[in-house]
Amino acid sequence: MPDNDSDKKAAGFARQFAMATQLPVTFVGAIVVGGGLGFLLDRWLHTKPWIMIVGGCLGFAAGLRDMLARLSSNDDK
Repeated sequence: MPDNDSDKKAAGFARQFAMATQLPVTFVGAIVVGGGLGFLLDRWLHTKPWIMIVGGCLGFAAGLRDMLARLSSNDDK
């Protein structure tokens, strides 16, 4: 019986470690993509820096929404 309990602890630790390494990358990636698309649109439309700021804010909101959704789905397990 101890092997089963230790296997559950190890699986729980691995799941938490994977979530801890995945969330920051996902969050920062959304901001970089939003800001990067805004930067490219700013260069094309000559509206520096407004679209990049809006894109970064939208990326922040999308990253936050995705992070909260992943955390709430992880709480169910």
